[in-house]
Amino acid sequence: MTSLVTLSASYGAGGSRIGPALAERLQAPFVDRLIPLAVAESLEVPVDDAVAHDQKVVSSWLERLLRGFAAADPGVPGPLVGEDFSTDAFRRATEEVIRAQAATGRGVILGRAGAVLLRDDPRVLRVRLDGPPERRVRQAARLGGLEEETARRALPKADRTHLAYVRHFYNLDVRDPQLYHMVIDSTAIPIDTCVEVIAIAATAVEVTSGNYSM
Repeated sequence: MTSLVTLSASYGAGGSRIGPALAERLQAPFVDRLIPLAVAESLEVPVDDAVAHDQKVVSSWLERLLRGFAAADPGVPGPLVGEDFSTDAFRRATEEVIRAQAATGRGVILGRAGAVLLRDDPRVLRVRLDGPPERRVRQAARLGGLEEETARRALPKADRTHLAYVRHFYNLDVRDPQLYHMVIDSTAIPIDTCVEVIAIAATAVEVTSGNYSM
């Protein structure tokens, strides 16, 4: 059995509901996602083109994005938001947070490229939450108390942001099913059932015996 789970969730897939509920179910700490939607939405940048063609543009875009997040994230060291802030410094600080949590052997980590960072750790159950865009729009509106049109505008921005982050720092596609033990359509399966399914899977993970060092 493991009490160490990473959740990668696309916008509207219910990660912010499933994550805390799963942590409670497993009696494990909950570590929230890296990039809040409110910060991602505030930046109007053609990130699709940037990711495909201009790494300088996407690096500048990510720096602006992460600077806004770092200022509000108690898990990120204060000096990162000053003059020495860089996307690489933020990435290193984020990785330290994830690895420190993983070292305890317990935790539900939402976002933060946790599945990428911990993909070789045999103690971790790696889960992706997703679903068709239109169903994710409806679920985001329902769970967040939003107008559907607001959620419809937010979805591509949030999806592009998470795709850009993982591609820029790790040269991987966050949607790649090979990164995960499970990929769940959490727009078709009720939230409570998703929590139960993941918890059951966590009890079945074959954890390598002995000590594991990060």
